Amino acid sequence: MLILSLKNSPMIIYQAEIERFETNGEKTGWSYVFIPQEIADKVKPNNRREIRVKGLIDQIVVNGMCMMPVKGDGFILPLKKSLRKALRKEAGTLVNLSIEFDADFKIEMPDDLEVCLAEEDDLLERFLTLPKSHQNYFINWLNTAKTEPTRTKRLVMIVNAMFNQLDFGAMIREQRTK
Repeated sequence: MLILSLKNSPMIIYQAEIERFETNGEKTGWSYVFIPQEIADKVKPNNRREIRVKGLIDQIVVNGMCMMPVKGDGFILPLKKSLRKALRKEAGTLVNLSIEFDADFKIEMPDDLEVCLAEEDDLLERFLTLPKSHQNYFINWLNTAKTEPTRTKRLVMIVNAMFNQLDFGAMIREQRTK
């Protein structure tokens, strides 16, 4: 591990093997790299919550990626299929990480979501009391809708989730049982 300082923000250079959860609840099938706690502490000291990072994985620029704490010690950095495809790497191969805390990370609430939540008493307030990472799950999911009918369906589902006080995972699970 090598630590460089750029503009008062430590850039962590670390080599890790891509791993894959074979069976691990909702994370089954995820590909990720494991980040030991001692390295995570260099990115954001004494933190056991999600950490947004930016930098390079091999030569691919990344930003807003979420390092997630795991039981025990350390974090995982999930690698989406599109990123693994760009890297041309899968589980069992090594990647070079050059990462730092992404203090600029921010996801803006879409206007249509804000309007829909504001139309009902307390729903917008309830949404805004969710942890930022949970708000981001809803917003990213809404923003990845490819068609207007899909986006409308997702807006309705988010409004219903706030009405029923469901988090993102509970909303998805409830929808799958219908």
